Amino acid sequence: MFGLVDNAGNLLLEDNISTPDYKTIEEFALAVYNKLESRKEEFEGKYQIVGFGIGAPNANYYSGNIEYAMNLNWQGIVPIKEVFEKQFNVKTIVTNDANAAAIGEMVYGNAKGMKDFIMITLGTGLGSGIVINGELVYGHDGFAGELGHITVNPNGRKCGCGRMGCLETYVSATGIKRTVYKLLAKYNNPSKLRDIPFNQLTAKMITEAAMQDDTIAHEAFDYTAKILGAKLADAVAFSSPEAIFLFGGLANAGDYVFLPVKKYMEQFLLPIFRNKVKIIPSALQKLNAAILGASALVWKEIE
Repeated sequence: MFGLVDNAGNLLLEDNISTPDYKTIEEFALAVYNKLESRKEEFEGKYQIVGFGIGAPNANYYSGNIEYAMNLNWQGIVPIKEVFEKQFNVKTIVTNDANAAAIGEMVYGNAKGMKDFIMITLGTGLGSGIVINGELVYGHDGFAGELGHITVNPNGRKCGCGRMGCLETYVSATGIKRTVYKLLAKYNNPSKLRDIPFNQLTAKMITEAAMQDDTIAHEAFDYTAKILGAKLADAVAFSSPEAIFLFGGLANAGDYVFLPVKKYMEQFLLPIFRNKVKIIPSALQKLNAAILGASALVWKEIE
């Protein structure tokens, strides 16, 4: 997915290309170039491309590489910044998806004017972007902010990263599905979720069941919120944010997520932090956040 975005956050052009269709990053960059060339008449003479922002799994802001991403066909070290700059002859900035979402929130969303906040993305996994004193935290190697892989239980659920008990195995669209199935095995309560195969179950279905007072769905949200609330309290202790933004499919559950997460976070917080940190939906939730977040990388750098 890619697009052209002006510095006010207006999406001028949008298109997509499937990454699995291309064996190398060079082939992919050429495909993006050709697609833009085919639509040149829509922006040529009116707009000039000043840079590329790219949000990708395991993308390193410092090196400009995608490094050992599990979810992409391109394995190992992928020099995406170098390839795109060579193909388009414009500045290219890369970071991971959650960091791009955090920058997008700061430039276009509800974090405008905030200096300290955390973005939590709740999709298939859990991503995070941490902003302190107006700057995204990258750490010394470019990979800071992997809150999805802090440990909830060292003997807990198997994670895609190979370790056990990572936060995202409990708190994500996939995590809450695993929780539902655990609860269905533990209790014999009637539930609309019992007849849905695991691969067909979605976070939206769990939300709809909760809206119909399904006890398993309610218990699943409470269990998920308690774990997230506890880990957000830990994150507050080291970063003292003004706000925490929740974004992604699971955040669409609204009060079923936001209210209990806030309740449990307050319960686990040190007293000095209580009632100081807001938990807010992302303003980009209903927009094309992937494109806006990536474009914000460029505009922030230019400014």
